[in-house]
Amino acid sequence: MNPEAFWSYLIAKSTMGRHVDALFWTLVLVTLAFSIPIVITLIYFVIRYRRRSPDEIPPQIHGSNLLEITWTGIPLLMAIGFFFFSARTYLLMAVPPSNSMDVWVIGKQWMWKTQQPDGQWEINELHVPVNTPVRLTMTSQDVIHALFIPAFRTQWDVLPDRFTTLWFEATQTGTYHLYCSVYCGTEHSQMVGWVTVMEPDEYERWLAGKSAAAAGAGQQVQTPAQQGEQLFQQNGCASCHQASGAGIGPSLNGLFGSQVQLEDGTTVTADETYLRESILQPAAKIVKGYQNVMPSFQGRVTDEQLIALIAYIKSLK
Repeated sequence: MNPEAFWSYLIAKSTMGRHVDALFWTLVLVTLAFSIPIVITLIYFVIRYRRRSPDEIPPQIHGSNLLEITWTGIPLLMAIGFFFFSARTYLLMAVPPSNSMDVWVIGKQWMWKTQQPDGQWEINELHVPVNTPVRLTMTSQDVIHALFIPAFRTQWDVLPDRFTTLWFEATQTGTYHLYCSVYCGTEHSQMVGWVTVMEPDEYERWLAGKSAAAAGAGQQVQTPAQQGEQLFQQNGCASCHQASGAGIGPSLNGLFGSQVQLEDGTTVTADETYLRESILQPAAKIVKGYQNVMPSFQGRVTDEQLIALIAYIKSLK
């Protein structure tokens, strides 16, 4: 890494990065503010109150309640303050804005696949517009990975058999490193990629260019929801999950994000992980009032097709 690139990493390139940097540098400054005076005082005391003769007996100190309360209370209050500071940062990082641009991510040994909102896939690359919240919905095809973008100060685990989410809003155009930060096998160090942040109009031109190139190659470009609708019809899902609710399965309209009451009396939130489990292992959670008659689609759909089905269900209002 050249010196210019190194120094550029000291300034966060995302809105969330500013919160992370504020927490980090506050901890550094507070640590220095305490450590430096303590070290200086320690050195002074070692020299000033050193033993000058073998027979010298120093004055005996029997303690001070005020002193003990002070050196216990101040660090305690600071620790509580840092807890709320860091918890606020974590909550901001964990909850994407409602107007976020949705991008799907699949991690596998040893590459990243990302899907744009228009349905186009990229390998080890992700193009996004600047000053736009981007929500990554991620899963792994094999082992545990972790998607890490140092310039954005953002990182999240990418797990097999479930979805996790991460979001960021880039504040400066450019190209930034993308890593897997969890050891995932012999080629772990090669699991790298790039995030390219573009001006919105440039990003739209880039999308249009990729669509035109795909069309020229005879490929049909569809959004994930459109792909999912086709799969929904092809697999006969519509015959059971009718919009009117008259089928043998529950209606999926407005399902995503709602609370679902199960046969065992518990309630779950219909998020991406719940939808994934309901498609692959429908017997795991039976909706109250319905029979366990849905077949499993484990091994019958790929991860890409599963993402498309979930995107379609999410689009149903």
